[in-house]
Amino acid sequence: MKQRFLSGAVAALLCVGGAQAADKPVRFILVGDSTMASNSGYGDAFCARVNRANTCINLAKGGRSSSSFRAEGRWDEVQGLLKGAAAYRTTYVLIQFGHNDQPGKPGRSTDLKTEFPVNMARYVDEVKALDGLPVLVTPLTRRMFKDGVLENTLVPWADAIRATAKEKQVPLLDLNADSYAAVQAMGEAQADTFAVAPKPAAAPVAIGAGVEPQGAAKSAFDYTHLGARGAKYFAAMVERELKAAIPAVTAEFKPEGE
Repeated sequence: MKQRFLSGAVAALLCVGGAQAADKPVRFILVGDSTMASNSGYGDAFCARVNRANTCINLAKGGRSSSSFRAEGRWDEVQGLLKGAAAYRTTYVLIQFGHNDQPGKPGRSTDLKTEFPVNMARYVDEVKALDGLPVLVTPLTRRMFKDGVLENTLVPWADAIRATAKEKQVPLLDLNADSYAAVQAMGEAQADTFAVAPKPAAAPVAIGAGVEPQGAAKSAFDYTHLGARGAKYFAAMVERELKAAIPAVTAEFKPEGE
């Protein structure tokens, strides 16, 4: 009788514990560069789609690479947040780098073979160690066309992220492939409307592929950064990708059209 009572009590506690865990909100933390950051990327628009009961924190920063984000102490903030994860059912950390890891960006560029994959894998391992759920995101395409064909110089970095996700067995959002296909299909004229500012009469030369200054919010037309329309479009794309990769998060977002 005593044994049955104890078993029943344990079962009841487990049920209560499970119910309490289910009642906790989830949290999303965004880590990346300007294509995800406030005022120049899709991150804030993505956070706006998350249910009000949940938390979404956009820590992406313009001009940062997989190396400089950590070197500046920004990753320390992410780890500090993860140490307080008990209040959340799950903390998803979306990690997207590549643009500023490319060559020609002093203090930010990383070696594609020896540094970039190691940096991405380290982020994954450290999120897991703090009971978070890492989600790797391949870099958003630039919107630079040549003779009607969209260029994609980010493929090697996207490939490195795909390989890391496979090796580490973590969810992958292939934003590079999906955004490239979408922008190629819509064409240059529509893609230009995604920029921060209208396209001038004399279009700039491949600004997106050049050296991006660190920090400052974007206020002029280029082929990399996003205005409100572009941010909303690609935030919806990331939301769809996340729901496909992790179906359990579907209920954590606002209904379509809200």
